Amino acid sequence: MTTRNAPEWLTEWEYAHRGLHEEGAPENSIAAAQAAIAAGMGIECDIQRSFDDCVMVFHDWELERLTGEPGWVGDRTAEALESHQLLGTDQSPIRVAEFLSLVDGRVPLLIEVKSQPGYDVEWTCVHLEQPLRNYEGDYAVMSFDPRVPQWFALNAPDTIRGLVGTDTLDNGFLGVWRQEGKIEQAQPDFLAIDIRDIPNPVSDRWRESGRPLLSWTIRSAEFREHGLEHADALISEGAGLA
Repeated sequence: MTTRNAPEWLTEWEYAHRGLHEEGAPENSIAAAQAAIAAGMGIECDIQRSFDDCVMVFHDWELERLTGEPGWVGDRTAEALESHQLLGTDQSPIRVAEFLSLVDGRVPLLIEVKSQPGYDVEWTCVHLEQPLRNYEGDYAVMSFDPRVPQWFALNAPDTIRGLVGTDTLDNGFLGVWRQEGKIEQAQPDFLAIDIRDIPNPVSDRWRESGRPLLSWTIRSAEFREHGLEHADALISEGAGLA
């Protein structure tokens, strides 16, 4: 497992969950990213892979919640995904390369790679690493799937990488972060743990060792107070924002 120190910027920022989204500025959109930048917040965003292996900034596996259209993200080409409108706005799903160009190092990024059991997530890592090579801003890659930080540890070891964990949300990786050997497998520089599940003995030992603990999703004043006590940086939205 890595013993290197995480960069100071990682815990010097608060991160807007899926960008600073609100009516007219959907989650993971250009407008939400611009709003976060204007507010002086870092950005947490999500990554899915299109049918033609383009990495897209998009959260769900299915299109319907965010576009009103049926179907799976992985069954659409990048061009087809870009033709959809998000939640009835003029915003559309965006390729990660374009997203990086938009942010242009003005705020740090937490890039969450979406995965599920049995998914070929390593192929997503391959296609994400390519546009990140020449990006000069601060960023970290993270995932609930330990294979993601593990892949970056082996293939792009300079990348700051995190393991995301939950003991509450049944997303295919419920409790995986606490299973024996998973943190060692992932070789993370930081953990990002569900606010509902901290503190606990594993997160406490992690922090006591001097390594950063981030927490999500801060959606209330109560969660905010709890996170400020038990974590080193917050991923927030809505009523949980400062």
